[in-house]
Amino acid sequence: MSTTSSADGESAIDCCSPADVTPVTLEAASLESTAPEYLRDLKREFAAEDLSPVELTVDACFDEDCSLATQEEVDRIRGYVRAGSFLGVNAVTVAVDDVANDEKVRPALAACAERAEREGLVLEVDGPITLD
Repeated sequence: MSTTSSADGESAIDCCSPADVTPVTLEAASLESTAPEYLRDLKREFAAEDLSPVELTVDACFDEDCSLATQEEVDRIRGYVRAGSFLGVNAVTVAVDDVANDEKVRPALAACAERAEREGLVLEVDGPITLD
């Protein structure tokens, strides 16, 4: 793969053509597992039905003021980030219900967002906490 621009100047996006697939949002709670074997089968099912998962939504709760509980919840979210990357989604949206301690949760979610970015995804947080 070359790192130089093509001579005609067309980008990969310029060369895209539409595909007849339906974009869908997938809820994390509906996944039986985040194991690669299960995700591989699920990806085949999506392809067979002409569906393309573009977003994965995860419900999260940080209602305990405990570093271990916060880390456990973030590890769970990170597993869904990995699953979303495998499935080819563009974004993982974390719907946060409750936050007991912003100072513990914010950096943990920011680290998760960095991980998502490395995986080529956007991590969005919807709820009483922001990453800014």
